[in-house]
Amino acid sequence: MASLVGEEPLSLTQELDLIAFGQRLRHLRKQRGLTLSDLGERVSRAPSQLSLLENGKREPKLSLLKSLATALNVPVEELLRRQAPSRRAQLEMALEEAQRDPLYAGLGLARLKVSARVPNDVLEHILGLYGELRSRQAKGTATPEEARVANAELRRMQRERGNYFEEIEKAAAEALSAVGYRTGALSQSTVQALVTHFGYTVRTVQDLPRTVRSITDLRNRRIYVKHEQLGMHTPRTILLQTLGHLALGHHKPRDFADFLRQRTEANYFAAAVLVPEATAVPYLREAKQDRALSVEDLRDVFAVSYEMAAHRFTNLATHFLDLVCHFVRNDAGGIIYKAYENDGIVFPADEQGAIEGQRMCLQWSGRQVFRSPDRFSVFYQYSDSPTGTYFCVAHVDPSRERDFAITLGVPYRESRWFRGRETTHRTKSGCPTGDCCRRPPVELTQRWEGYAWPSARGNSHVLAALPPGSFPGVDEADVYTFLERHALE
Repeated sequence: MASLVGEEPLSLTQELDLIAFGQRLRHLRKQRGLTLSDLGERVSRAPSQLSLLENGKREPKLSLLKSLATALNVPVEELLRRQAPSRRAQLEMALEEAQRDPLYAGLGLARLKVSARVPNDVLEHILGLYGELRSRQAKGTATPEEARVANAELRRMQRERGNYFEEIEKAAAEALSAVGYRTGALSQSTVQALVTHFGYTVRTVQDLPRTVRSITDLRNRRIYVKHEQLGMHTPRTILLQTLGHLALGHHKPRDFADFLRQRTEANYFAAAVLVPEATAVPYLREAKQDRALSVEDLRDVFAVSYEMAAHRFTNLATHFLDLVCHFVRNDAGGIIYKAYENDGIVFPADEQGAIEGQRMCLQWSGRQVFRSPDRFSVFYQYSDSPTGTYFCVAHVDPSRERDFAITLGVPYRESRWFRGRETTHRTKSGCPTGDCCRRPPVELTQRWEGYAWPSARGNSHVLAALPPGSFPGVDEADVYTFLERHALE
């Protein structure tokens, strides 16, 4: 409780925290046979003030919290526990939260004030109906169009903030401080200490559903994960992403945009714990001074994946290094799965402004790296585009399902700070406004148009609109080039 100082209201900023506090206060009061008036006399407060606290409508000040703890003969921490003190209290808390949901309020029902005479099974029936209402509403929420709009809006917000979120950095720093972290790569024991700090245990299982990375049992305070080896989704990262939801006070997402925001924030929290600002920023500043900025070095120093190192660089580059940049994650076919920019580069986008599921230019480094003789080594390239020349560093990150290219790029003038700037590899792109790679060369079109019949793979990207062309999802330039290459065999 050392952080609770002065007479300011406590940091119970989430509605659920206030409700839990009120329920616990009421439970402890009744457990001791006290009326509101009795307790009010002991703490020198009017019964009406205590009633507001018990109903989750007012935040207690530190002095009152201490007085209540003394009057009820419990530690202050007992009053602040989030868990409901009883099954009845849990039901009442859930109903209170449900009635504050705009979806519930939209039913136009009179507010239900729960008295002791309302049996538990009635509350359970109401909450069951509310849960089904939420479930049915959620099923119709995330259409592909709405998902793409949500992604475009999130990317706009990230661009405005330079992809730096001070409040999440602070939450990560506080968690690390609580377990005694000082410097260097995060050890498994430190991750375990963080899990314990949040009051949970870890269970590694082999039968985790394929559609999830982890499952958190809020009742028994367990986090279930499956052992993974590749990419960003190692058990260490998945655990930290799960803890991010807890540290940032996330609730069940209201819609896809809320889900996307929470997932992005949890991923940010995990990266901020694995690559802490306090140690990463001095390291990057020194590397910039030495003109030796390198994603692979950042990866190695903090023992994270290349993708996380590149993404973490975008978090810190603008705020601390005065660098604008862009980041792209794409597959071998050039389909964009994730991207960020604040350096003026123009990604291909649909009418909603979404870039996920779009195919990037063949001349960009994220596609050129797949043509490199050593595709798993770091690939450097200068890319001329309609908006300027960019220095790009690309690397293929292997994963269990497919390989993805991770690209970090900066405007040409900033290349002087990076290792690999001496590369002579340079391409010219007219995309996304030109046709430098969207159409096959004229001579190939003349030879093969009408003589090719590809069988397209399913377009499985969740955010992708149906691609254009006679064979949606098929790159005709690649098809014609393939046929030309094999025609003489």
